[in-house]
Amino acid sequence: MRASTRFIWTVTVLVLAAVSEAVFPDLPFMPFLPGNHNRKVGRQGGGKKGGGRRRGGAEAQTNWPGKWELFLPNSGVSAMHAILMPVINQVQFYDATIWRISQIKLPPGVPCHVVDPKINRVDCWAHSVLVDINTGAIKPLALTTDTWCSSGGLTINGTLVSTGGYGGGANTARYLAACPNCVWIEYPQALAAKRWYSTQASLPDGKFFVIGGRDALNYEYIPEEGQNNKKLFDSLLLKQTDDPDENNLYPFVWLNTDGNLFIFANNRSILLNPKTNQVIKEFPQLPGGTRNYPGSGSSALLPIQLYMNNAKVIPADVLVCGGSKQDAYNRAGKKDFEPALQDCARLSINSGKPRWKKEMMPTPRVMSDTVILPNGDVILVNGAKRGCSGWGYGKDPAFAPILYKPRAKRGLRFKELAASGIPRMYHSIAIALPDGKVLVGGSNTNDGYRYNVEFPTELRVEKFSPPYLDPALANMRPKIVNNGAPKQIKYGKVFNVKVELNQKDVTKENLKAHMLAPSFTTHSISMNMRMLLLGVASVKPAGGNSFEIQAAAPPNGNLAPPGYYLIFAVYKGVPSIGEWIQIV
Repeated sequence: MRASTRFIWTVTVLVLAAVSEAVFPDLPFMPFLPGNHNRKVGRQGGGKKGGGRRRGGAEAQTNWPGKWELFLPNSGVSAMHAILMPVINQVQFYDATIWRISQIKLPPGVPCHVVDPKINRVDCWAHSVLVDINTGAIKPLALTTDTWCSSGGLTINGTLVSTGGYGGGANTARYLAACPNCVWIEYPQALAAKRWYSTQASLPDGKFFVIGGRDALNYEYIPEEGQNNKKLFDSLLLKQTDDPDENNLYPFVWLNTDGNLFIFANNRSILLNPKTNQVIKEFPQLPGGTRNYPGSGSSALLPIQLYMNNAKVIPADVLVCGGSKQDAYNRAGKKDFEPALQDCARLSINSGKPRWKKEMMPTPRVMSDTVILPNGDVILVNGAKRGCSGWGYGKDPAFAPILYKPRAKRGLRFKELAASGIPRMYHSIAIALPDGKVLVGGSNTNDGYRYNVEFPTELRVEKFSPPYLDPALANMRPKIVNNGAPKQIKYGKVFNVKVELNQKDVTKENLKAHMLAPSFTTHSISMNMRMLLLGVASVKPAGGNSFEIQAAAPPNGNLAPPGYYLIFAVYKGVPSIGEWIQIV
């Protein structure tokens, strides 16, 4: 009887363990089986090699919900697209030239764009502006090709490469260098396919991959400036995920730590080798609805943990949050605005058996922007609670941002923060700034600049201060001293960052170095957003209230494509002001 009872008890626990693993996949049940009472549960991460949840000093605690401030009453151009330009600390906003209107004229001496020479129709409005992130000074720039629903990214030298758009702009590659007096240079025939609602991604060598767009179920590689590409590669993923409402535009693309591309469209995802153009892995389908335009969930590649000596396989987790039901676009066209999806799903793409693990956000969200903060947390801001992307297709603004803490335990990762008073619906943006704040702008759910409507064209720009900027934590904020960080680093090399910090318990467990790549943000997609949590060899006193962090640069371009990043010193979750650093 004792043997049979033990057998029945073991089978029962095994069944419970299997069920529990399906519901609570992070909890270890197996050690409680008979004969395993003394078995130790392996640590997740830590040490010199491997990945997983990061160990270290406890984070500073605060209940401060953040704070909103009005930065600009009028940006001149509705911020449909945005990126922080390296070194010059100016944000590039641009909208669409098709409307032939904005709220800022081209400067004197800049010729108007000739729209139709036959009738001498010209456009003297600016559709691109550079905004100083500190003073708010605005500089209008001239654009001739239509950038409506385009994509973008930064070169090794910090030049913005913008691709695609509408009409005559759909095959265009545009270049804007990061300097105060630079202007747009446009090449209207650079791309082989028309790219309207496409996604651009940086590759390990600093070149670019661009995929998708309306009626473009393929991808290509962006040629060198001034050259035209003629070669296309068909995408079976886009063909198989193209449903009656599309739902696979602006696919999510993340460079994996092995140099391959994770591509997510609609509700499916693959891993593509950009050297061979072969699909090397297909991931499980993400159920519940659609996550890409016009379903418009949002996504992030979560911060990548590095060490002084890294494992051969470096973990990478993708987060996909919100979206809408498959038929939301069709229903919204009939004035039936369905509730948005409320789940966030996370996938460890380098796992031996990857599977989506879902959690629920405090509220449903569609058209939100996902932003990685300097301390490695994630914020979801903007969007709506019902409907989807499209002219007037979203309702019930999501005024309150949601904080997601990727290293916290499941069930404790979400927190709703202070609400804005400005609806940020379709065509909104959000990007991280060097001072740790989040720049939030845009919102235009109208076909043109319109103001006497439910959600007017929005020209106000705000800044949001996350909880780590709680005034009560000010004395915990490190400061990178003048010339305390190198301007340029090389792959795999050790370098030092000198900081001032008025604290006594400063160790390598609680003072870290993070590198954040600026994202190109539009339509709820943050292209090339990427954070590296650097390996730290030591933290040593450097006289007075100063400390020197000895950190290791990322080993290769698979982990950090060459170019400009913001480097932050982070003490117990409180970041310094970021400084520009270039990796080559």
